[in-house]
Amino acid sequence: QVQLVESGGGLVQAGGSLRLSCAASGRTFSGYAMGWFRQTPGKEREFVAAISPGGISTNYGDSVKGRFAISRDNAKNTMYLQMNSLKPEDTAVYYCATLTVYGSRRGTYWGQGIQVTVSS
Repeated sequence: QVQLVESGGGLVQAGGSLRLSCAASGRTFSGYAMGWFRQTPGKEREFVAAISPGGISTNYGDSVKGRFAISRDNAKNTMYLQMNSLKPEDTAVYYCATLTVYGSRRGTYWGQGIQVTVSS
């Protein structure tokens, strides 16, 4: 079992930046590939970014490439999502999750989600 808690969300103007954190507890964090997802009402959950267990490999959804950066600190059991050049369409509830394997976009354990709102 892994428990995940997101933090760092909030309200920001278009063009601004936010950094989300995902703190993990429970089973060994460093053994998991991790990912960020987001969802808005009435839409399917969207893949945002993923990172391999050691942090060497990353990949991104097309809508955030070049603007968002995923990272992790295994010593702190924490994953991050640096979001730059934010747009109103980035407004969503953001979730962190463990992945079945790096390269998969299937989450296993999920955080409760955190709201990010980008005003125009």
